Amino acid sequence: MMRIDIVSVQPQMFRGFLEESIVARAVKKGACEIRIVDLRDFGEGKWKKVDDKPYGGGPGMLMKCGPWFAAVEACVGERGTGELRVENGELRVEKEEGSMGEEKRRIVMTDPKGKTFTQRDAEALASCDHLVFMCGHYEGFDARIETLATDRYSLGDFVMTGGELAAAAMVDAIVRLLPGVLGGGAQATSSESFSHGGILEAPQYTHPPEFRGMKVPEVLLSGDHAKIEAWKKSEAHRLTAQRRPDLLA
Repeated sequence: MMRIDIVSVQPQMFRGFLEESIVARAVKKGACEIRIVDLRDFGEGKWKKVDDKPYGGGPGMLMKCGPWFAAVEACVGERGTGELRVENGELRVEKEEGSMGEEKRRIVMTDPKGKTFTQRDAEALASCDHLVFMCGHYEGFDARIETLATDRYSLGDFVMTGGELAAAAMVDAIVRLLPGVLGGGAQATSSESFSHGGILEAPQYTHPPEFRGMKVPEVLLSGDHAKIEAWKKSEAHRLTAQRRPDLLA
């Protein structure tokens, strides 16, 4: 079973996400376990401080190193794989004595400067045993916190007030790929946009066969599966060329 830890300074933002979405179904099915970790539980001093003014001046507040290192180390340590530490800017996890091997783990930072998240990334992360998501906030992270991350992802070329929505979107994209979460097995995701050949999915139709003068293509009503598949492939390429030519390039 996959374990997902989401570390955030606003944990209450995930309440509906975990209770109402496909992610809630995945948890109930036992496909994954999700824990929301409040960064302020690792805050410093009487007021549980997690941010401070940036050196050199500038607007806003930066997230401090101490709370983040403590929070991520706690998430990793609870999985029984030993102590997390950073050496020469790289993440290291020491194995405990008698350990049967190391889990496949990724620590993901939400970052507008990160790589744009894609379906390929969702597929890669869906094969992991343990994911830790680090949700940025305020003016961002102290640069030293970046050494904790194995991956840094952005949803696109825009900036949000926090990484919670980005983390929720990525978790949804990953969890729906886990075995048994969606009905229909592997076929449920194999023909979606970006999944097959990296292009968009062909148009789809349901009842009625005609609505306000708009008709379902005859080939879809023909019952000829070979022709239907050929039409879907052709339409997928046509739609991709029209709306996302960058995917064909």
